[in-house]
Amino acid sequence: MSDRPADFPNSDFLPQRDHFVVCGLGSLGQHCVVNLKTFGVRVSAVEQVPPTRWEVETVPDDLETLVVGDCRQAAVLEQAGVRDCRAVLLVTTHEQVNLEAALTARVLNPAVRLVVRSDKQNLNDLLAQQLADFVAFEPTQLAAPAFALAALGEDLLGVFNLDGYQFRIRKQIISSRHPWCGCRCVHEVDTRRRRVLRHIRANVAGLYPDAQVPLLDNPHSPSAQFYTWLPNALIQRGDVVVTVEAEAETAIAASPLKPRPRRQPFNLRHLTQQLQLQLWRWWRTSYEQQIRRVALLCGLTVVGLWAVGTGLMVATGLTATWADGAYTTVVLLLGGYGDLFSDLSLAIPMPWWLRLFSLSLTLVGTAFIGVLYALLTEKLLTLRFEFLARRPPVPERDHVVVIWLGRVGRRVVQLLQALQQPVVGITSQSLEPDVLPTMPLVTGPIGDGLEHINLARAKSVVAVSDDEMQNLELGLMAHRVNPHCRLIIRTYDQIFTDKVAQLFPQAQVLCASALSAEAFAGAAFGENVVGLFRLYQQTVMVTQYQVELGDTLTGLLLADVAYGYGVVPILHQRAPDPAQIMPSDDVHLQVGDRLVVLATIRGLRRIEQGRQARRQWRVEITQAVSPEAAFDGAAEIARITGCDIGVARQLMTRLPATVPHTLHRHQALRLVRMLTRSRVSARVLAPEEAWIS
Repeated sequence: MSDRPADFPNSDFLPQRDHFVVCGLGSLGQHCVVNLKTFGVRVSAVEQVPPTRWEVETVPDDLETLVVGDCRQAAVLEQAGVRDCRAVLLVTTHEQVNLEAALTARVLNPAVRLVVRSDKQNLNDLLAQQLADFVAFEPTQLAAPAFALAALGEDLLGVFNLDGYQFRIRKQIISSRHPWCGCRCVHEVDTRRRRVLRHIRANVAGLYPDAQVPLLDNPHSPSAQFYTWLPNALIQRGDVVVTVEAEAETAIAASPLKPRPRRQPFNLRHLTQQLQLQLWRWWRTSYEQQIRRVALLCGLTVVGLWAVGTGLMVATGLTATWADGAYTTVVLLLGGYGDLFSDLSLAIPMPWWLRLFSLSLTLVGTAFIGVLYALLTEKLLTLRFEFLARRPPVPERDHVVVIWLGRVGRRVVQLLQALQQPVVGITSQSLEPDVLPTMPLVTGPIGDGLEHINLARAKSVVAVSDDEMQNLELGLMAHRVNPHCRLIIRTYDQIFTDKVAQLFPQAQVLCASALSAEAFAGAAFGENVVGLFRLYQQTVMVTQYQVELGDTLTGLLLADVAYGYGVVPILHQRAPDPAQIMPSDDVHLQVGDRLVVLATIRGLRRIEQGRQARRQWRVEITQAVSPEAAFDGAAEIARITGCDIGVARQLMTRLPATVPHTLHRHQALRLVRMLTRSRVSARVLAPEEAWIS
């Protein structure tokens, strides 16, 4: 993140950094205003027709000014203050309007950052190459992963790819047989490919719903999502552990994840369906065998007649050689009787019975060869239609039903198939054969289609049509048939979303605008949001930073970034070295470094404002068992706290002593663990004890 555009070193030409303009106050625009206001900035808006109904009631009070007019006009944008603003968010429902307004805004203010709602991916990439500080999103594409992951259940909460690695957010409820149960502390779960995001003790997880889990273990955390647990806590039966895990994409491709087969109990209905399926297959096979028998019979008959006819032609002297006899018989079989035995061409007298036999050859040959042509044509047409229209059968159980295959529905299906989840689609109109060819498909009226998808044994139902009332209706119809399936409903209006969520707690109601608005707001501050997922009723964004001179990340330890801002670093790269997955807390950020973190909107705001949580914890060192232990302990102090190595070694010469640097709680606990490994006795001082000492 940069505090100053590189092309404008003179501060006199810099825009005011606390002013933003939102063009378009639909559902997405209103949510963008709300998210921008959480950063404590001034927000103006442009709308062609003032909204008669506000989805978010606080929006009118949050706006600095509301300009009525066409955002493509320079005068309207100037009235909204685009000449001195930091970023313009163009989020109307018309892509052409957004792109035209973006070009107008850039002419008025060459330093302004442009965040555009657009689905024209190729044009977006071209404009991003030509225009600095330009980023484009499509809300439906941002929200699609949330719908797909909600359908999978509680175990897998997020999936995204970075630098050849696939990251998965997993939630585990610890059982008595789990390898971590009773023998691992939380910090011991962290590895080079895994980080703990949440640890909720069993007595808390059992008493509170996911949306109301209190902060009991570490209320000093700057995040309501991360580091709310203590790393030294022992993992017990019933605890909930949420982790982010990274695996190389090549390893995933080499050994794809396959669902573990489950032993199913005896089911008479299922057995009957299997018998019917086997009967149909036998009948189909028998039918195909009958066709083969007819073709074989016709072929043998034609060959036999050809042999007999050839012999008669030679025996009666009608032809001089066997070759002439064979050719003459072939002509007769192909309908050439008139050519051979017409009054004009008949030069040799022949008995009447031979003429009758020749006529029979023509008639029989024409009939049999016609049958062969018909069978061949039928087979070719059958193969053609089967090649174009063949799709897999509907899964028997544990599949996801996606209702409506528009842009969002197709993207949801693609994500589910990438995760090897059985899925079936329902749509009112047939799809082209090359669209999702490996997906079972049911077409026709949606209500009738629910009867043909094994709904009673489905895992989840995802209703993502463009009509939120239709989504609610179809979702409730599905829930009536299968009350145990997960129900995910797509909505567009936040007021409608809140009401449906209250009245139907069994459904997950996701508003696409609310999900993607946080990504638009983060992008307005220069952050590169590469993905998002939902965790305990909050949106977590995968955000990429490029550390630049003078910003709020330069020179910090990753421990300060993580525990001070309340984010989770998952990738760090210093050119020209390769990227490091799950980097150490001891890395010092330098100008030019690339950093990818998991952050809520609260964490992004803290980084933007440079507002770190207070360091309140100290470490008291009482004893080192040997000079070697003191030497190793000094190295650990310098590495973890970032202090000078000379200061650390001097400290170890006058024990007992307190490390002069205050630390974050997780950082202090880690220092004590490392010192203990080096045979140095130490303990963490609480803020009150630290002040007393």
